[in-house]
Amino acid sequence: MNILEYDPYLEPFKEDLSKRLFDFARTKKRLLGVDGRLTDFANGYKYFGFQQEADHWTFREWAPNVEAAYLVGDFNDWDGKSHELKAGYGGVWELVVPGKLPVGSKVKVQLMVDGKPLYRVPSYMNYVVQNERYEMDGVIYEPSYQFKHQAPALGKEAPLIYEAHIGISTEEYRINSYREFREDVLPRIKADGYNTIQLMAIMEHPLYASFGYQVSNFYAASSRFGTPDELMALIDEAHGMGIRVLLDVVHSHAVKNVGDGLNLFDGTTSQYFHEGERGEHREWNTKLFNYGKDEVIHFLLSNLKFWLDVYRFDGFRFDGVTSMLYHDHGLGTAFTDYSKYFSLNTDVEAVTYLMLANELIHEFRPGATTIAEDMSAMPGMALPISDGGIGFDYRLSMGIPDYWIKQFKKKTDDQLDLMELWWELTIRRPGEKNIGYAESHDQALVGDKTLMMWLADAEIYTKMDIHSQSLVIDRAIALHKLVRLVTFSLAGEGYLNFMGNEFGHPEWLDFPREGNGDDYQHARRQWSLAENEGLRFKYLLAFDQAMIALEHDHDFLAKSNEVQQKWVKNEDKLLAYQKGELLFVFNFHPTEMKQVSFASGPVELIFDTDDAKFGGFGPRSSFNYEAGSFSAELAARSAMVFKLTSKD
Repeated sequence: MNILEYDPYLEPFKEDLSKRLFDFARTKKRLLGVDGRLTDFANGYKYFGFQQEADHWTFREWAPNVEAAYLVGDFNDWDGKSHELKAGYGGVWELVVPGKLPVGSKVKVQLMVDGKPLYRVPSYMNYVVQNERYEMDGVIYEPSYQFKHQAPALGKEAPLIYEAHIGISTEEYRINSYREFREDVLPRIKADGYNTIQLMAIMEHPLYASFGYQVSNFYAASSRFGTPDELMALIDEAHGMGIRVLLDVVHSHAVKNVGDGLNLFDGTTSQYFHEGERGEHREWNTKLFNYGKDEVIHFLLSNLKFWLDVYRFDGFRFDGVTSMLYHDHGLGTAFTDYSKYFSLNTDVEAVTYLMLANELIHEFRPGATTIAEDMSAMPGMALPISDGGIGFDYRLSMGIPDYWIKQFKKKTDDQLDLMELWWELTIRRPGEKNIGYAESHDQALVGDKTLMMWLADAEIYTKMDIHSQSLVIDRAIALHKLVRLVTFSLAGEGYLNFMGNEFGHPEWLDFPREGNGDDYQHARRQWSLAENEGLRFKYLLAFDQAMIALEHDHDFLAKSNEVQQKWVKNEDKLLAYQKGELLFVFNFHPTEMKQVSFASGPVELIFDTDDAKFGGFGPRSSFNYEAGSFSAELAARSAMVFKLTSKD
């Protein structure tokens, strides 16, 4: 196992790592036989639910605990006597009807348990709407969109991810649509230089305020934002712009709603979920999947292939991976030594499921990208399965946003510890690739603040115009740029930004709900702030665009093994390092210009955070190169980026 070569400290846990591979191989053999393939196994969406055949249509549902089953809807006046399903093998129920599907009809499956009817949204429903009682109804829907563009290959490019939520992407006080996002927001993302979009809240969820993380209908694209065809058009247009699209997939838990989703679907708690306490996430008030059950594995793996195949997503960011990995969901556990990863607390069935998921995704779509949201830093998360890993391409650098929040919430600027900062940004699991970020949607939720709000606070409302004088805003803009540049260049082999944070979007995120009077004030994006020539938000947007362009021009993010620390002097708040062909020099000192000098090749200045076009006061800094020696004098709270040249 190459994982031991990457990290020799794992040697005492060699047997645990071997068991990881053994459980994976054993489960694959149980599911597939000797020569089967996961791409052929994960076809539930082609069999269950509604299927239009040449001269008839079928409907199938898995419900092993029921006595009888009927399909009801407005196409038969909600009377299932004429559409009774027949029992088949393994708890599968089937209906065959001559002719064409009654497209557009609202439907439910009526399941009889102990002589009483249960009404459920079919589990493979691809379109679901809320009715007047705020309950979910299935709608028979046949997508007709014809894709025009091939998905762009990421190749050796670093993923530059724009995390986005369709609903809050309008400036108006309402929920935005797939169509309007395609028309209005996609061009912004393209102009900003991001090559990947990560879409949140796509899988259908009853509660808008759940941010999409309490899923009811795993195969349905949320009808709040439009139709499946409109989502397909959005993804297709992004592909035409050279932008890949990832789905924020939620397989870590499911909503508890009965009737809308999978909970008590056939009258039992154990159909999809664990029985008793193990099936309950007490903190989230949600249900937990039984990853050791073959039918559940089939449902979830088919779900992944469905989004890749039908909608042509380019991969996934897996939400809540830490919760999946451990029986205590990582709550209250400090992962201070390796034994915490290989204990009775580890859910080995969930680990096996994640390995199966990654193999399926990369087998079906070799160029797909998978990202794990894991706070525990499980060894091997982003290593190939063949090396003893779990198979993700990237893990999120989740500790870094917390580091920045703590810095600005609890410490003064002169207490910034550059060695601690260097450690936070550069130390990660050997051989594993990370997505670095300074803040995501998590840091913007109600009760917290974005980085710009921590830095600027109330003056963001009164002093962001270009004619106002404010030391608070000067500091906020300068540090916002420094935080982003140092995180961007050091924290991972890819980068993520949440929608609007590139220009320092004010305030927090809070969805309309009873507690705030159903207000949309904080559930929208104020794009006009960055477009207003009289406001300083435009400087932060210009900076972000120029920073992203650095990667396009110099391809340095993936070169983590080429990082060389050139200078660190904590009392002066000076930090310098070389990565690839670029030299980064930072002065974090709050008030004073500082000098740095070290041996280097000849350089060319290509980026200055203090530039006036980025809201700075420059050019104030200066540099010099003579006979193998580089020196620079940097203004307070500024950074410069140099390209090493061959000219001496």
